[in-house]
Amino acid sequence: MTTARTIRVWLPDPGWAEAMGGLPGGMIADVWTGGDQLPDSAGEAEVVVLPFGVPESRLPVLAKLPMLRLIQLMSAGAERAIPHVPAGVTLCNARGAHDPAVAEWIMAVILAQVRLLPAFIEKQHAGTWAPAVGQPLAGQRVLIVGYGSIGAAAERLLTPFGVTIERVARRPRPGVSGIDDLPALLPRADIVILLVPVTPATVHLADARFLGLMHDDALLVNAARGSVVDTGALLAELTAGRLRAVLDVTEPEPLPPGHPLWSAPGLVLTPHVAGVSTQTVPRARAIVWDQLARYAAGQPLRNVVGAQGY
Repeated sequence: MTTARTIRVWLPDPGWAEAMGGLPGGMIADVWTGGDQLPDSAGEAEVVVLPFGVPESRLPVLAKLPMLRLIQLMSAGAERAIPHVPAGVTLCNARGAHDPAVAEWIMAVILAQVRLLPAFIEKQHAGTWAPAVGQPLAGQRVLIVGYGSIGAAAERLLTPFGVTIERVARRPRPGVSGIDDLPALLPRADIVILLVPVTPATVHLADARFLGLMHDDALLVNAARGSVVDTGALLAELTAGRLRAVLDVTEPEPLPPGHPLWSAPGLVLTPHVAGVSTQTVPRARAIVWDQLARYAAGQPLRNVVGAQGY
């Protein structure tokens, strides 16, 4: 008679197993919140669900887990984890968990910029009544660079506003241009949304040449990672008043006091919150439960991340 195998899982919070409605059959959970103290089951853990915001300095401990087979992220970005994935271990991200929140953030900040809300808020704080004429969103051309599930979610929200959408991904496919087409697409884009993963090819993708191809008064929206944009090049464009931008992520991050981005003209900053809402954790839990069930059943895993970050 075959004895059922027990699979040891590390979850990021004591309430996760109950919140997910229990674990798939055959699984036992311990809790690792990302701190120095590891669970006693370090020699047995096969699956680790990394906590949100775990410091990269803690990730080398993954190499000390001899039975580890799966690392499950709760973020879409995987660049911090990739260097710390031991040989023979699969890394998966939480593609889809953050789509609605990021898409809503993109929609909100674009409308805020084109309808001059930051300027009106500043005038409100100064007690100044200063009418001004904003732009309509209708009729603008939006270029989504890094077209995946978040890009598709953003497109669904943007389309009813009467914009024209152009899409770019790492590889071209029907309806989606390739990254090599950017020089032809950037000059005609009124709004450029960055959603690319961090890879060697995308670090400082939005450099001086990229930004220089954007037309005057165009809007750059970065919901990817800070390293995708050359901060110095963007500051030069903002200071000259030629471009506008919205950044949810920066390089460096968090942005230190006194950094010139804090006071750059034409810029709206948010503190890496685009993917965060009250539904983010429940959506991430659902993805984790599905992945655990697949692992327990020996089924193909979803959202597997390769060495290049996609």
